[in-house]
This record gives sequence, C-alpha cells and structure tokens, in this order.
Amino acid sequence: MVTQTRRNPKRKLELMENQNLAESNFKLWALIGRVNHSIILARQKELNQYHIPVRQYQVLRTIQELGSRATLTQLAKSVERKVHVISKQAVSMERDGLIRRIKNTPKTNLLKLELTDKGIEVIKIARQSNTIDSIFSFLSAEERQQMESALNRILSNLKDDPV
Repeated sequence: MVTQTRRNPKRKLELMENQNLAESNFKLWALIGRVNHSIILARQKELNQYHIPVRQYQVLRTIQELGSRATLTQLAKSVERKVHVISKQAVSMERDGLIRRIKNTPKTNLLKLELTDKGIEVIKIARQSNTIDSIFSFLSAEERQQMESALNRILSNLKDDPV
C-alpha cells in the first residue's frame, strides 16, 4: 500500500482528501453534539424554575401536536424514543396529573394520550422561552432557513439509511 501511494500521486491525493473529509465530518458531528447539549442545558436551566424537565416538556408538546392521534407508539416515534421508555414516562406523567392514558376501546390495549388542564398549563408556562429566543435571535431568516434545511436533510438521510 505504501509503495502504491509513493508511485501514484493521484492515489496519495485521494487518501489525503478522504482523511480531510473524515476529519471535517468528525468536527461537524462533534459541533452538532456540543450545540445540542448546550441548548438543552440552557433550556433546562430556564425550565428548572418551574420544575419542568426538558424531556417532559417535549413529550407534552408532542402530545399536543399529535392531538387525537397521540398514542404511545406514535409519541415514541415522534420523539424518537423506545415505546417502553415513553410508556414509563407516561405512567409518571399521569401520576403527576399532566396527562391521561385512555383505552381506545374496551377490547384493545391501545392507549390514547391526552393532556390534562395541568399539562396544558405547563405547556403555556414553558412555551415562553427567552433562552431559545436569545440563542437563535442573531440568525437572519435566510440563515435559519438554511440551517433548518441542512438539518432536515441530515435527518432524512439518517431515516433513509440508518447506520
């Protein structure tokens, strides 16, 4: 292999380009991870004053968005978690009075999820986010659109070709 690259400058250039691409990909992956982690920490700090965990808020908002289609399976798919994880969280949230788990029909195990008045109130409180606004406020409309487009393409690629 070493002798091949010495004799073939084109092959050597290809290897260097592949190494540069791999390094660039790693840096981008690490950056996305750091940004995600930092945003979650900042958001959690903001929500701590209301005793609302970020993941719980995400689940409440997703149930609200799904409306009558909110089931454990659909919720798990929407928040990209395993059904058993969401099921445990739903039990806890029902115990806290944030949601209700309702049997779809008496003969089925399918549970529908709906928000309680308390759950709706938590969403109203948590929806106002100075942290999120300040994090993204410096981006222009075009930059926001480009970022959203790029991130959606990454997600779509992951769904099409999971590693």
